[in-house]
Amino acid sequence: MLSSLRYLAGSAGPSGYGSRTTADEATLPAGDLSHITAIVTGATSGIGAETARVLARRGARLVLPARNLKAAEETRARILADLGDAGSGGGRVVVLPLDLSSLASVRRFVHRFLALRLPLNLLINNAGQYAERFAVSEDGVEMTFATNYLGHFLLTELLLPAMADTARATGVQGRVVNVSSTVHAWFAADAGDDGPLAYLHRVTRKATPYDPTRAYALSKLANVLHTTALAGRLREMGADVTANCVHPGIVRTRLIRDRAGLVTNTVFFLASKLLKTVPQAAATTCYAAVHPAVAGVSGRYFADCNEAAPSRLASSAEEASRLWSFSEAITAEKEKEESALPVTSFRFQVQSSNADRGMAIA
Repeated sequence: MLSSLRYLAGSAGPSGYGSRTTADEATLPAGDLSHITAIVTGATSGIGAETARVLARRGARLVLPARNLKAAEETRARILADLGDAGSGGGRVVVLPLDLSSLASVRRFVHRFLALRLPLNLLINNAGQYAERFAVSEDGVEMTFATNYLGHFLLTELLLPAMADTARATGVQGRVVNVSSTVHAWFAADAGDDGPLAYLHRVTRKATPYDPTRAYALSKLANVLHTTALAGRLREMGADVTANCVHPGIVRTRLIRDRAGLVTNTVFFLASKLLKTVPQAAATTCYAAVHPAVAGVSGRYFADCNEAAPSRLASSAEEASRLWSFSEAITAEKEKEESALPVTSFRFQVQSSNADRGMAIA
């Protein structure tokens, strides 16, 4: 009750920030980020675009993976225009192709990224979709789960060596931020289920009717469970990299606009006072990504730029371990079937400013 009142009032929590904090405000204490390289998925619109814009304004180099390269190039152009002279040369924003629903595409993206020989400090897994109709990815996985979770799982797994090497070479702690949603709490396993994976198995094989909201909730639950397991894995590796997840808040981004209709429009009109603006919705992602107060914090869930409690199911270490094992198994199985180029080991190389200015844009 208290958290709801705080949200409505926009009052600050223990961090000093609240629901009305913007991404610009949340990143101000981070200062100059010109030493940071960040990958931001889903940066062509909405929260991802605002996250990318704000990080760029603080000086970060950006890599923008996208399925729609035209939209990504338009985002890149907007960011560079916003930077003005600071963005001259364009080498601070790189666009590379990526379809998160395809594990082969994820491997190709990582191969291309590593070939650039760039450091990697931040990985912001932001991209997401809400699929009204049932579909299965080319890897045989329900499409919402494949895009929102499994693609990001593999992306993170393949980039971890690069992040660990960068942290070791620079002394700057790496951070992974998974963008989840409070909707993750809407998923509850049916009676008799062994858990979320049992539901995924049934819905993928059409053994149960497809419910788009439940499928989306499952994917967001997986994001939280992934964060828990990843934080533990990073500790075991001894890597100076943290992993946290965030609920950005309710905002009418393209994900919601794609479902526009009389009922949706009416609900959002009546609830307009409860909605965040896009700059406010991007604040928690940016806070978890670069704020000094989050240094060393790992395996936590954030909302309104403050630590919060995820659902009971999302807090289960057993479910997190089970999901991790499943994800490793399915991605390893698909790798054997793919003809994509193998990902080679990464060794971070410091590049001069001249090299940065001459970097090619894909």
